[in-house]
Amino acid sequence: MTIQEMQQQVDAWISQFEEGYFAPSTMILRLAEELGELAREVNHVYGEKPKKPTEPDGSIAMELGDMLFVLVSFANSLHLDLTDVFQAVMTKFQTRDQNRWTKKSSESLDCSHSDAQKGG
Repeated sequence: MTIQEMQQQVDAWISQFEEGYFAPSTMILRLAEELGELAREVNHVYGEKPKKPTEPDGSIAMELGDMLFVLVSFANSLHLDLTDVFQAVMTKFQTRDQNRWTKKSSESLDCSHSDAQKGG
């Protein structure tokens, strides 16, 4: 699925309701709420705070999905094309940070690509 398709799917979902998109201030609060839920799950899985036996199982993937939905909704509400936004941000990082970290050798990159294709 492309970013544009995600934006269209979210718009189709939200457009069926009279209320439509929330105001930007509400969107940022929803994003903060979802970030908190993601942080809680990360803390349970990787941090020092295990879940209580009575707490329902959560999922880092689902919390990331919730954040993605809110981000796409936010962008749609502001009429932003996230494909364009992403390209601009990648250009910024590729320019600003191109020499910030130690680059992998071409051998390491070849192994990384092979591992990624194998799912590892």
